[in-house]
Amino acid sequence: MFFELIATFAAGICAAGLALVAGHLSGGRLPRWSIPVAAGAAMLGYAVWSEYSWAGRTTAGLPEGVEVLVSVTETRPWKPWTYVVPQTTRIMALDRAGVQTNPDAPDVQLADLYFFARWTPPAKRPQLVNCTTTARADLTEGALVDPAAAIWREVDASDPLIAALCAK
Repeated sequence: MFFELIATFAAGICAAGLALVAGHLSGGRLPRWSIPVAAGAAMLGYAVWSEYSWAGRTTAGLPEGVEVLVSVTETRPWKPWTYVVPQTTRIMALDRAGVQTNPDAPDVQLADLYFFARWTPPAKRPQLVNCTTTARADLTEGALVDPAAAIWREVDASDPLIAALCAK
């Protein structure tokens, strides 16, 4: 966040400098208020670009084998432009390359889910998935030893994790 603040100020300073040079080259014909307006517009433009490009930059940095399951878009009253184009603020990704099975419980798969949200550190949540019963459970030590000890939640086939792992 600190680096984005520095980049926002840098964009404003550069735009103000360009407006100052343009005013000088025009022989003083540009109004004096064009410098702060250019700086403010550049800072606002950079902030909007940074917010909207966050999801693309985050997913582009994911390693091979990790796929995005869900992208959550939101609108906010303090960002009126999000009513025109909603902003992606959260992402749920599956580490497909790291999916594991237990020979003692062949119907159960262990998968790592990664949760990304703007301005928060990424979170990893291991999940047990049973494709036969379309259920999923958070991984605990007891569930790792015996999947029957897990607290299973029945979900329908449209659940993103079930759809990704159990599609045949």
